[in-house]
Amino acid sequence: MNFYLSAIMLGLGFVSLGFGIFISMRIFNIPDITTDGSYTLGGVVTAVILSKYSSVPMALMLSFIAGIIAGSATGFINTKLKVNALLAGILIMTALYSVNLSLMGRSNIPLINLPTVFDWFSFINDNSMRQFSILLFITILLVAFLSWLLKTDFGIAMRATGNSETMVRAMGVDTSRMKIMGLALANGLTAVSGSLITQYQGFADINMGIGIVILGLGSVMIGETMMNLLKVNSLFFRLIGVIIGTVVFRLILAVALSLGIDPNYLKLITALIVLAVVSLPNLRKKV
Repeated sequence: MNFYLSAIMLGLGFVSLGFGIFISMRIFNIPDITTDGSYTLGGVVTAVILSKYSSVPMALMLSFIAGIIAGSATGFINTKLKVNALLAGILIMTALYSVNLSLMGRSNIPLINLPTVFDWFSFINDNSMRQFSILLFITILLVAFLSWLLKTDFGIAMRATGNSETMVRAMGVDTSRMKIMGLALANGLTAVSGSLITQYQGFADINMGIGIVILGLGSVMIGETMMNLLKVNSLFFRLIGVIIGTVVFRLILAVALSLGIDPNYLKLITALIVLAVVSLPNLRKKV
């Protein structure tokens, strides 16, 4: 039971990543590979701040800001320098590897005996339930924040930019600024996910973000598929779909491991799950 509870908690830790992918892929239709680097950046900043200052709020805040800077750089290269969005993301992701390694000073930083966000809610005695409660609380805050933000004038302008950039530009909206701010928000949320997972696992590693964009994309696709089956398409339920998708994705991987599949094939299984989720709806339409 604890094995599957851990999978659910990991899923909740990845919800912020799922929201980041949702903004970049579903609102702006931008395949943002910066995710791999900004996720690691969030974990690295958290590990460095906790090891030097032992301040959890500072670690979370600076992780978010670091992700915003990374996303803004990708958006600037894409919109101002007119570089393809995919290439811009790859360039920043590559640059972030050196940045992360420089910040860490080594390839791995353990967080043994350091304060983490999971020390909060001390009134809950059971450690697993306390971790679950904290992650669930953070998830609820993120849903409330994004539900509000994406319904403001700014959020509507962002969504409209993704739907019809030419029309929005004709209405006087600076679409380049919208893209930069959207990618900044997406990578800020991704970095928060890296921070939470680093604190949950108890270490930051330079390679922790490799292929993480696939996990986020798979989570978003699973959530969208479920919401489409239920025939609900409101913004709030799309965000709920992302949460369900991340948790279901981790549970599928947990089941695969419980069946005795070699952990070395976990990335392969992840890729196959995403392939199935992406391709099956199209195959169903053809049939």
